[in-house]
Amino acid sequence: MKIGIISSMQFTEKMFEARDRLNELGHDAFLSSFAGAYVGKSEKEKEELVLFHKNNKDAIREFWRAMQGADAVLVLNYDKKGIKNYVGGNTLMEIGFAHVLNQKVFMLNPIPEMPYCKSEIEAVKPVILNGDLTEIK
Repeated sequence: MKIGIISSMQFTEKMFEARDRLNELGHDAFLSSFAGAYVGKSEKEKEELVLFHKNNKDAIREFWRAMQGADAVLVLNYDKKGIKNYVGGNTLMEIGFAHVLNQKVFMLNPIPEMPYCKSEIEAVKPVILNGDLTEIK
């Protein structure tokens, strides 16, 4: 299965780990082409890079193009900003892109209790993996 990995760029290192694990499991997993630039950076540096890539490198469209022909997305929704299983605005948009493209949406952890996005995520009927990537089928 061809799977795009989406998450807050604060979790870039975990995105690479998930990509490698999915590839070991026989999938064809991919990340944003900008992901490498985030590895080893501080939280602040990552936030600055996110803004630069979105505003100057058209990062949102870049990943939209990468999603074409994929079968699914994997949402790495870890705790962030004091919110369990956080999903940020950009990740929410990418979940929407996947839904419109008729792709499966897998979430590593349960849907967060975030008023601005919980019902939207529920509407796409994601498969909750409860941390187990071997459940992707």
